[in-house]
Amino acid sequence: MLRVAVLTVSDRSSEGIRPDASGPALIKRVNALLWKVVESAICPDDEGSIREKLIKWSDNEVADLILTTGGTGLAPRDVTPEATQAVVTRLIPGISEAMRAASLLKTPHAMLSRGLAGVRARSLIINLPGSPKAALENLDAVVAALEHAVSKIQGDPSDCAQI
Repeated sequence: MLRVAVLTVSDRSSEGIRPDASGPALIKRVNALLWKVVESAICPDDEGSIREKLIKWSDNEVADLILTTGGTGLAPRDVTPEATQAVVTRLIPGISEAMRAASLLKTPHAMLSRGLAGVRARSLIINLPGSPKAALENLDAVVAALEHAVSKIQGDPSDCAQI
């Protein structure tokens, strides 16, 4: 069972101007997968705030999987990928490539998503889009590989090949 933390990145939600819809949608999906949500939070579109939360959750081994939602687009305050890149030790481009490929089947705007995936300490961090629909679609595109990925990140020495 994966321990999951969900971070919503949104100026308006962090200020109470708009309710967070993506975080709760992801939490509902995580629960349906029978994984355990151990933390959730909302922070503004601020690189320092995002980095601080990602570092705290990964370095203190709070979560095996950290999902961010929001801040992956082209707006001037969309800085989630930059914050993530600043804290991860290894990128996993295949995860973000798979999410964009699946999303491109639904909308040409998917090519504008800048979300990243990477490793910090023993945690897998994945940036998801900010809309609830897109966040869930992107998670669904990669969910089948996540338990295996976390197992490997945390040191599982077994072969990856399937018999």
